[in-house]
Amino acid sequence: MASSTGDGEVHDGEIRLWQEDGWWIARDVDTGITTQGDSREAALENLDDAVALHNGERGRAPSDDELRAAGIDPADNTTGDQDPPDVLD
Repeated sequence: MASSTGDGEVHDGEIRLWQEDGWWIARDVDTGITTQGDSREAALENLDDAVALHNGERGRAPSDDELRAAGIDPADNTTGDQDPPDVLD
């Protein structure tokens, strides 16, 4: 979907990517969503997840390595019986 910016330019699925203070910054021009990561790949993966959530899609499940990095044992990680908070609807 193309969008027009205040400067009269039309952007179609444009992503801007740059480095700042040791971080890679990724911005989706259409939505204005901006994320960061310690690598280009991480910044772009974070942006994909954030834009998906913005568009009402569910994010991807974390990998076992990501769970371990967060201090969670993957074997103990289960989906509870509770509904997600309203902000996730």
